[in-house]
Amino acid sequence: MKGKNKAILAVVCSSIATFWYGAFIFGFPGVMSNDWQAKLQVGRGEIGNILFFVLASVGILMFFVGKWQERVGITRMMTVGAAVCGVNLIFIAYASQLWMLYVWAFLMGAGSCFVYIPALTTVQRWFPTRRGLVSGIVNFTFGFSAAVMSPVFHYLLDAVGYVSMNLLLGFVALVSGLVAARFTEPPSNPAVAGNVQGAAAQGFAEDLERSLTVPEALRTASFWFLWATWALQGAAGIGMVVLSTAYGGSKGFGLDAAVAILVGFNATNGVSRLLTGYISDLFGRTSTMSATFFAAGLSYLLLPHVSGLTVLIALAAVIGFAFGALFAVSAPLAMDCFGIKHFGAIFGLTFTAYGFVAGPIGPSLSGYLLDATNGDFFVVFTYLGVFCLISSVLIRFVVPRPSPD
Repeated sequence: MKGKNKAILAVVCSSIATFWYGAFIFGFPGVMSNDWQAKLQVGRGEIGNILFFVLASVGILMFFVGKWQERVGITRMMTVGAAVCGVNLIFIAYASQLWMLYVWAFLMGAGSCFVYIPALTTVQRWFPTRRGLVSGIVNFTFGFSAAVMSPVFHYLLDAVGYVSMNLLLGFVALVSGLVAARFTEPPSNPAVAGNVQGAAAQGFAEDLERSLTVPEALRTASFWFLWATWALQGAAGIGMVVLSTAYGGSKGFGLDAAVAILVGFNATNGVSRLLTGYISDLFGRTSTMSATFFAAGLSYLLLPHVSGLTVLIALAAVIGFAFGALFAVSAPLAMDCFGIKHFGAIFGLTFTAYGFVAGPIGPSLSGYLLDATNGDFFVVFTYLGVFCLISSVLIRFVVPRPSPD
């Protein structure tokens, strides 16, 4: 197979591998939250903790996966991720206690690490001059899958029941993930892909190798501003996964309408990952991110004061667009700042903010505040909106390395 065909196949298969994790992390908890609350007799705070455990495992493992992939290889890492996803769905099919949901959430987050970082690494190596675009394609699949699958989850739950739904989805995710993983190995040289040629290929390869080590990256201000952005904007984005359907219910809408708010969030969460990745190649990474974060902040501040379904969907969509930009643009921005050689480990470290900070101050805290205030969303939406506005400023201080002379 020619280099260019291998490159395209790698992007397609990397996207397939991330599809199911996006669906189950960003879509499944929102659709199932009311059912889990009724079945297990728990409140919104306990359900909000599901995403805390997802993010905690991401915070713990993402750095190590970035290191391991350098030694083990990307295909093997993604194979592990596919296996975890399929087996984990069989496990959750028989969940009867709250701790089992938390175990499922932790394993789902852990498995996503074995797919997400390797996928971003391989596509950017195949297309070194279109890093924003190909990173956006993978992230688009990761985010948009929940918009596609949330109505499917709702339909299957009614049509075949909870256990059969999970067994069916687990089988499909396992088989498709294992097949896709076989075609995700990156090229040994950027020029192999046929996308960079001649002197440009040599110069670009040298620039890619001009990378910072992990300790060197940690000594830069850019790393910590990016880390703080992931903590705050990550909290605001992931919080909407469980808040969307809950807010719809509080406004008197049925589950179908409430799920439509979640679909609006996830649709733009996916589309943004494609658009903002490409836009950032043209107009700059930090400018793209800052603008979307600011818009999300305004949307959160408006949410407590509106009640029409169309307006709710639109505002949730703006927040989803910013969340998608965080994922899509951060990866090429990190490579611009720190280089490609240790990208997986360095970018994985930024996820400690997402895992250890965003989870507790996003979905977990918001859930407990709603329980304490009898479902008053004003405080929750206000502080999440402020997080977005602060993030729009912080990201401006992330500065890429200067180009070589």
